[in-house]
Amino acid sequence: MVKEYKSVLQKGGIAIAMVLLVACASTKKDSRIIADFNPDWNFKLGDHPSAIQADFDSNDWRTLDLPHDWSIEGTFSADYPTKPKQGALPAGIGWYRKSFTLPESAKNKSIAIEFGGVFCNSEVWINGHYLGKRPFGYISFSYDLTPYLKFGNQKNYIAVKVDNDAQPSSRWYTGSGIYRNVRLVTTDKVHVAHWGTYVTTPEVSKEKATVDYQVNIQNDAAMQKQLKVVTAILDADNNVVTKLESTETIAANAVLEKGQKFEVKNPKLWDTKNPNLYKVVTKIYEKTTLIDEYETPLGFRFFAFDAEKGFSLNGIPMKIYGVCLHHDNGALGAVANYHAIKRKLTIMKEMGVNAIRMAHNPPSLEMLQLCDEMGFIVQDEVFDVWKLKKVSHDYNKYWDEWHKRDLEDFIKRDRNHPSVMMWSIGNEIREQFDSTGVSITKELAQIVKSLDKTRPVTSALTENVPEKNFIYQSGALDLLGFNYKHADYGTFPERFKGQKIIASESVSALETRGHYDMPTDTIRMWPVKYNAPFDGNDDWTVTAFDNIASFWGTTHEENWKAAKKYDFIAGTFVWTGFDYIGEPDPYPYPARSSYFGIVDLAGLPKDVYYMYQSEWSDKTVLHLLPHWNWKTGQVIDVWAYYNNADEVELFLNGKSLGSKTKQGDELHIAWKVPFEAGTLKAVSRKAGKVVKETEIHTAGEATKIDLKSDKTSIKNDGYDLAYVTVSLQDKDGNPLPKADNLINFKVSGGATIVGVDNGYQASLEPFKADYRKLYNGKCVVILQSNKKAENITLEATTAGNITAATVNIKVE
Repeated sequence: MVKEYKSVLQKGGIAIAMVLLVACASTKKDSRIIADFNPDWNFKLGDHPSAIQADFDSNDWRTLDLPHDWSIEGTFSADYPTKPKQGALPAGIGWYRKSFTLPESAKNKSIAIEFGGVFCNSEVWINGHYLGKRPFGYISFSYDLTPYLKFGNQKNYIAVKVDNDAQPSSRWYTGSGIYRNVRLVTTDKVHVAHWGTYVTTPEVSKEKATVDYQVNIQNDAAMQKQLKVVTAILDADNNVVTKLESTETIAANAVLEKGQKFEVKNPKLWDTKNPNLYKVVTKIYEKTTLIDEYETPLGFRFFAFDAEKGFSLNGIPMKIYGVCLHHDNGALGAVANYHAIKRKLTIMKEMGVNAIRMAHNPPSLEMLQLCDEMGFIVQDEVFDVWKLKKVSHDYNKYWDEWHKRDLEDFIKRDRNHPSVMMWSIGNEIREQFDSTGVSITKELAQIVKSLDKTRPVTSALTENVPEKNFIYQSGALDLLGFNYKHADYGTFPERFKGQKIIASESVSALETRGHYDMPTDTIRMWPVKYNAPFDGNDDWTVTAFDNIASFWGTTHEENWKAAKKYDFIAGTFVWTGFDYIGEPDPYPYPARSSYFGIVDLAGLPKDVYYMYQSEWSDKTVLHLLPHWNWKTGQVIDVWAYYNNADEVELFLNGKSLGSKTKQGDELHIAWKVPFEAGTLKAVSRKAGKVVKETEIHTAGEATKIDLKSDKTSIKNDGYDLAYVTVSLQDKDGNPLPKADNLINFKVSGGATIVGVDNGYQASLEPFKADYRKLYNGKCVVILQSNKKAENITLEATTAGNITAATVNIKVE
């Protein structure tokens, strides 16, 4: 039987202790046990080389569960070597240590440990034996533990050193530690090898699909084996669609490469609205005993990039509505929690996003699983630098020794995901301007093609003058990705004749949620050029009206107008879907996280979210901004984003201020309104009929706290999260848009507070706390299951005559 890691992490499944108990009670019927290896590690900052020894005393070390990011636990300081560009949080060196036992029955098994990602320079020992080093902090890797293990009552000791001391190691916040999931995989001596399958669909239509499937079967035994290999394709309901079986002979200590071909009638196609998934299940039998079972994701889809028509999926032309996402999860730091990632993707899906660019490194396995399941096209990106560095201690230090292996591992891990449709070998690589860019690009493209020929190879380029761009001149790219310079789009067909083109990165507009500066009649660049002075705000804010951008980019509206104008632009990836820690352009410290997101760091949408929703989604949108708490007589710029309507009429306290309609290619409408307290109301109409109404109200004095949880129940699994949004309301239930009260939290029952945030890019409050100031009326507290089978109560209080609030969440 197969114990699924995914069921433990995302659905609760069997309690952690139960999973490890199963792993320690293996029988011949247990064909493959994938055990959650996250719980009960010991951790300590600093360098502790003697921790590899069995008799090492770790009593003064912390006990914690993985995934873990020690940087996010720190306080902010401009003096850290990471600097504000990397989040102004501590890095350094840390060690992890764990003891575990294995039953005598596991002696005849093969046992490996799989790390989803460790940042960075990880070194691993088992029972004092050195297993290896992986410098690249984003790569997944595995070690065979079998030769060094002890069984029965004897303890095994695993130790992991993580060295993120040399700074800066990146251009953004990386986090530090074993920040992705770890699992212990126990198999028979004969088993499907690590990342040992490759599935492709050479022909796909609604009537039928062909499947080519390759599986590498590994024999760790010292004797030849006779096997029966049964491979089946199952649909989403686990019905067998088709099946093949064969008898095989595999030599001792060898790997058997087996190819199989299938035909599936009337496949349900995978697309962004109906992400129909299948899976390939390989079962290996020795005589009649099942000795291994291995699952590979499968989706039937076909896609094309065209030099004139752009992108099509399953024969249907469509625009790629994409965003770039960094790997951090806000107040959780780099911790790769399935539920945090799902929330992030859900917020993007609601906006109308259909594609994610992984910026600028291999994502977590959970991210790709969710993109498969939720219907996102993925541009999977591997490197931010090649041999030429961008910061002092980035990946260039490891390039010569590691780039080939890292790229191969990246492709082998991710190539079976139907969501992945582009391989990006680099972002804004400096070899664009160096003749070595030709040879390196050819080498990297050849490595990719040797492992997967079904997807185009691309790179995110900044130079759009062909004679200056050596990566382009290599001729090795199947798809040209260009970053920014939207005004040049119209010239691309002439500059790059016959080439397929996508806007791999765009916009870099700047906003702070809930902050509004007027007037809004001009677009401004902060700064106008590199290191130029600019007239910013004393509180390190940027208006949420979409009219300020970085000098290399433009506003959201201007970019999208350009991208949708040209069919040959396959789509755009906006920088960025969410704010992220680090790169706080345009401000210095205390700004410590980015202003680029459509959604703030806490997961609260900025107003421009609704522009995209009006353009990219099927939802009916009518969104008004700003809030309606101002000084009497102050002239306020009022904007509206809308769709599915001919016009919008604005009313102030029941009096019409006139109707407006979008002119030309404009994506919003605007009025100048002298402020008067009361109700601002917008009504959209189509052919004279009301489509939607939206109201905003002037808020009075705060009387109560309001708590809204994104979940009414969570799993009792130690992983599930609930995000609770906090605001203040007046006696009529109107939210106070400028409230900055300090809110204190107390939680009881089956959850722990694991993060607090308010989205303000220059807040120096810690992310790990039981309090947070509201920022522009809101903050968020994150609750995580603590494995107690008790319902959860969160209480929020604040000073003054303001009624406290509680929210109750069930534990299942």
